[in-house]
Amino acid sequence: MSKIITLRKGLDINLAGAASKRLTVLPLAEEYGLSPLDFEGVTPKLLVKVGDEVKAGTPLFFSKADERILFTSPVSGTVSSVNRGEKRKVLSVTVAPSKTQSYEEFPKLDPHKASREEIVGLLLRSGLWPMLVQRPYGIIANPSDSPKAIFISAFDSAPLAPDYNFVLQGERENLEAGLALLGRLTAGKVHLSVRAHEEGEMTSLKGVELHTFAGKHPAGNVGVQIHHIDPINKGEVVWTINIQDVAVIGRLVREGRVDRTRTIAVTGSEVADPQYVRIIAGARIDSVLGGRIKPQAEGDSVRIISGNVLTGARRTMQEFTGFYAHQLTVIPEGDKYELLGWMLPRTKKFSVSRAYFSWLCPRKQYRLDTNLNGSERPFVVTGLYERYLPMDIYPMYLLKACMAGDIDKMENLGIYEVVEEDFALCEFVDPSKIAIQQVIRDGINLMIKEA
Repeated sequence: MSKIITLRKGLDINLAGAASKRLTVLPLAEEYGLSPLDFEGVTPKLLVKVGDEVKAGTPLFFSKADERILFTSPVSGTVSSVNRGEKRKVLSVTVAPSKTQSYEEFPKLDPHKASREEIVGLLLRSGLWPMLVQRPYGIIANPSDSPKAIFISAFDSAPLAPDYNFVLQGERENLEAGLALLGRLTAGKVHLSVRAHEEGEMTSLKGVELHTFAGKHPAGNVGVQIHHIDPINKGEVVWTINIQDVAVIGRLVREGRVDRTRTIAVTGSEVADPQYVRIIAGARIDSVLGGRIKPQAEGDSVRIISGNVLTGARRTMQEFTGFYAHQLTVIPEGDKYELLGWMLPRTKKFSVSRAYFSWLCPRKQYRLDTNLNGSERPFVVTGLYERYLPMDIYPMYLLKACMAGDIDKMENLGIYEVVEEDFALCEFVDPSKIAIQQVIRDGINLMIKEA
């Protein structure tokens, strides 16, 4: 067994509404969607129009920056709409599925013998290449690059996150095929990180270098794991991928078709019966949450999040699950305010300080909403960020460098090692109410532009 890497910093937010380990296989949704907004830096060029017939794996659009990177339909059916925003910006392409699913045919490869060129070509044509995310910058990997290593986290420590040991039951062959294929894409190692003292098949997967992590969130963040295993230096590139997407790639290799079926956790205090559901990625959210949200009092509303509460994206019932999302969360909207609420004991509110009595109940589960309880205010230099970010960087100074657009300081302070999700906890505990994740993304985009 690998040596346990114990992280002393971090924070576990105990929210009500964890998914029970029960799986429901949902029928086909009425509509599926793929949004270019799910991918950083992608400007789409459409390949289909409304009324076109497509199969699962048929390209819908490609990236103007790199025409090799295709984005394919998760289901077979008819293109029902191309939704546009301001200046005709493409927001999503939707497909109405056929009753009987058909698939584009792709060659079945031997992951132990196939050449790198064959593997890259297969992943590009099938539309699964965007599952590979490059560090630095957190963008879709460049097919021309050769990463020094590939990193995969086999657990998620975010609030109400899915248990991948449960999600991936019965997927061992697909996982090992996917891992073998990924191993051909790098001259370095494929690193797999698991949670300490957690039983499951992940610890016995072949073709990986195993690492064991213990500690609070963000121990499950792949960026934090990279920092403690093999940090990224200037000029180096590593790739990351979600463990469930490895199984999707394994299915492609073994079956010769794009099967985007995945298990997601339906969670949150406002879900009537939190559990796991089996869907095809990109399903419309009302097909997943319809009838599952608790009745709300008059005037109350809920926030639907594709992903977790710290890094997920806000969605409506008519929108679609995100390309990278493995969780749906529903919490109270938080659009109501308490008069002089700061004077109350607030036993039902969570706080990282001892301002509320909640610190006396460390195991209590909370029904938190989205209310910021205040507006944006100047930075307060408290050393608070350093207590929750388990990386050897100076988060406050990096944020200020991003705000100032100082590229030299951003480089020196560790911009190559982070993406916005690594700062999600800092944003949660921040007394200044600043959109820290957006500040980091703006800094990264500046680096990409100047590079």
